[in-house]
Amino acid sequence: MPKASTKPTTRTKTIPYDVAEQLRTPEEMAAYLDAWLEEAPDDAAGIARALGDIARAKGMSQVARDAGLSRESLYKALSENGNPSFSTVLKVARALGVRLHAEAA
Repeated sequence: MPKASTKPTTRTKTIPYDVAEQLRTPEEMAAYLDAWLEEAPDDAAGIARALGDIARAKGMSQVARDAGLSRESLYKALSENGNPSFSTVLKVARALGVRLHAEAA
């Protein structure tokens, strides 16, 4: 029978990663949203979450005020299960200081 190891086990401590903590400048926020639009253009829920990440980075309460929405409805619209209307997306983008643009495919 093999002898049990007496070597202590090391445990790695993990912490949740929050992308909103990495979005510090308007340029980083715009690049993050642009990456979502480029890499997953059909993922409406992912793009809404990306807007939510940027909103959290800027401060959800301020973004809600600037967009003319309640904080709760903004959280709900930009959550994983949210389904914001296009007008909400446009209001939030304007409040975040980012623009959506089109180019020929």
